[in-house]
Amino acid sequence: MVPIPDGPATALDQLYLTLRPEPLEKPEEFRKFYRAEVNEVRGEDTVARLSSRLQQSFGALPFRAFVMGHPGVGKSTEISRLLQRVKDQHVGVRLSVATELNPASFKVFDILLLMLARLAETAKDLNAIPFQGDRSEALVRDITQWFANEQTRNSRTRTTGAEVVAGVKEGSLWATVFGLFGSAKAEMKYAAERKTETIEYRLQRLPDLIDLCNKLIDLSGETLREKTGKEWLLVVEDLDKSVISPQQLQDLFIQYGAVFENLRVSTIFTIPVWLAYSPEAIRLPGERYMIHDTPVYDQQHNPHEKGRAAVQKVLEARASPSLFDHGQMMRLIVASGGNLRDLFSLVSEAGERARLRNPPASLIGPDDAKAAIGKMRGEYTRRLGQSPYDMKEIPYSAKSSRLVGVYNSAPDNEIPDPVLYSLLRGRAIQEFNGDVWFGVHPLVVDILKEQQHLKPQDRGGTY
Repeated sequence: MVPIPDGPATALDQLYLTLRPEPLEKPEEFRKFYRAEVNEVRGEDTVARLSSRLQQSFGALPFRAFVMGHPGVGKSTEISRLLQRVKDQHVGVRLSVATELNPASFKVFDILLLMLARLAETAKDLNAIPFQGDRSEALVRDITQWFANEQTRNSRTRTTGAEVVAGVKEGSLWATVFGLFGSAKAEMKYAAERKTETIEYRLQRLPDLIDLCNKLIDLSGETLREKTGKEWLLVVEDLDKSVISPQQLQDLFIQYGAVFENLRVSTIFTIPVWLAYSPEAIRLPGERYMIHDTPVYDQQHNPHEKGRAAVQKVLEARASPSLFDHGQMMRLIVASGGNLRDLFSLVSEAGERARLRNPPASLIGPDDAKAAIGKMRGEYTRRLGQSPYDMKEIPYSAKSSRLVGVYNSAPDNEIPDPVLYSLLRGRAIQEFNGDVWFGVHPLVVDILKEQQHLKPQDRGGTY
């Protein structure tokens, strides 16, 4: 991993070091880059609520929650902060659908298999698996048999042998299990296609897979509790990625929601905002928690000074104000709509354009900021078109009408429907504060003004 500087970038060629979009995870990263002011203007501290509920459920029934928010709002960083707050009672195991599975084609059994494998790996690292004993040996036999039955069913001739795994005796039954897990994870992430019979077989055997997960949860959880006094907490992230279709999410949580209700472990899923407003939201098998956007305008389209100042604190921790010509830092902050990932992208793009224009450049000037904003405005324009992930075809006339209604705070325009889901998915509409009010992203206000859906003098855009 590229080293992180001790402080904010002080030269344009350093911006790539400090404006990386990866979530903060380590205490040192939090010390350098995390600024609490952002949470103070979001209306509520979602992490504080989650940690309280986890503490209440400790030693009792498993806690299940869904954490929602637009991509780039900082969900993964807030999950890191949550795990730090509850570390005296819970050991967090984080699973990424985007990096550990194929996000465009995963199935419910993939998440269960990934849970099984990653929990076993973490338990091994913490010496929380008793590698001997009747229950351990029975679990190994059950896991091995689950894979063996599938190989027989699909007439596979290859077999997976034991691999050398740190902390596991070579040639042991558990080494064989970890070898099977390794093969399964590779298939889930890289397989270009799967046989229909494989998918059908695994779906038919979901109850067996749930049982295996629970047996491992119980066996390793008891050992973990004896050694550390802690419990497991599984966190499944990145379900808000754009390549994951609404149908995939509905299948996962509506059709197969009982799968996760039957797991004997506390779980947290990060999901997209639109799912919270869909008709099926009430059927989600867990409590819902929102990480709201950070406002740069208020409901009357006046500058939201506290929101802007909070976002500026975050940016100044990563990029020195000396890198920006007068007014350009705030100009980029407004254009980002308070979304941190968009902000980092805008500043990086503007800095790169400044260097391309003039290699010795030391400042992001007005033309650099304008070009970066124009590029991102084009991306937002494309999102307003027909999306292959919309649940139904929605004409742009319906989207533009809804956007104008939201801009004007018409109350009936906040009623959930497919148009609202699509606009939330494209981040054209943002959601703010514990009071829950919607706003149109500043870049989209620009677009509506250019298309004459709004007047040139209407406020709330980037110019």
